[in-house]
Amino acid sequence: MISVYYFGAISLVLIGLYAVLVKKNVLKILIGLSIMESGVNLLLVSVGYIAGRSAPILSEGVGPNNAVDPIPQALVLTAIVIGVATTALALSAAIILYEKYGTLNIEEIRRLRG
Repeated sequence: MISVYYFGAISLVLIGLYAVLVKKNVLKILIGLSIMESGVNLLLVSVGYIAGRSAPILSEGVGPNNAVDPIPQALVLTAIVIGVATTALALSAAIILYEKYGTLNIEEIRRLRG
């Protein structure tokens, strides 16, 4: 049986993919990329989740047999930091595009370039 988390992750990725492929505004495309990134992060966390186990923090009663794998959690934390940095870089590029062309519409930018 597919988990609700997998369904949510796949839904987020598909919504983001739709925005990236269909929308013409640069900011809407960046929002779509962020939504896709959230879906991938949710997928990675849900793959590492095991029902009935606790977080891998050293304390009484938590041992290697009843803790979840910390690797997916660490990967997602790293992915979040990298995602924030790339989103900030893409937003700064969008600001430069707007200052140069006066629009964020991709088709209008192509027309003005050519």
